[in-house]
Amino acid sequence: MPKASKILVFLFTLFVNAQVIGEERFITIASTTSTDNSGLFDVLLPAFTGKSGIDVRVVAVGTGQAIKLARNGDADVLFVHHKPSEEKLVIDGIGVQRFDVMYNDFVIVGPDNDPVGIRGLNNVTAALGAIADTKQAFASRGDDSGTHKKERSLWRAANVNVNANGDWYRETGSGMGATLNVASGINAYSLTDRATWLNFKNKGNLEILVEGDERLFNQYGVILVNRAIHPHVKSEDGQQFIDWLLSPEGQTTINTYAIKGQQAFFANAGE
Repeated sequence: MPKASKILVFLFTLFVNAQVIGEERFITIASTTSTDNSGLFDVLLPAFTGKSGIDVRVVAVGTGQAIKLARNGDADVLFVHHKPSEEKLVIDGIGVQRFDVMYNDFVIVGPDNDPVGIRGLNNVTAALGAIADTKQAFASRGDDSGTHKKERSLWRAANVNVNANGDWYRETGSGMGATLNVASGINAYSLTDRATWLNFKNKGNLEILVEGDERLFNQYGVILVNRAIHPHVKSEDGQQFIDWLLSPEGQTTINTYAIKGQQAFFANAGE
């Protein structure tokens, strides 16, 4: 090969290698505002990236919107908390397989003077029924999130049609943090996941009033988006994240995350 040609080949190789090195390796996760607002990702993702070299970009929205992102192929991994919707995604072939990751619980918060008198109840439907009967302000996310889906199912269990009960029921159309800000501002009751509540700084006169009902259980799951449906999905790197999340190291990282001394999530992969 002529010397000039060898130089050209060498320079081209350097250019290609530089391009490869310069490309950032990352995956996109569609997840919930609760995992984001709680601060969990601030601990979880750097630990994974440090081990794998794979950066993680999170789109934090309500579960319903996160599932739409997965259906459209706009994420590699789905990490949310509404099991029926997650299972349907797998049945429809959009998700490869669903895995339990962790859990915590929901609580009802409200003003510390508790005008409805629900403090200490461990029957969530009785508490919601009392709020509806007295028409005390209730702030709902109203955003088709996992929390909103849970809340609406509890209203149905309490035989309350919130759509026909007047202006005491306020839908914010926002994430958990923003909805708690509204509740704090107007001294309203609200349903929230515990981790977001623990990390929420603008509590005002609000406090936890109802907890402990088994119906307030809050399970999170993770799903790889199916490359057979969306060929651009980074399935190898996405699966690597899922495998790490379910591994002893990932599960321990979840269990050791605490807010003000309280464990925020409880890992339960494989249980």
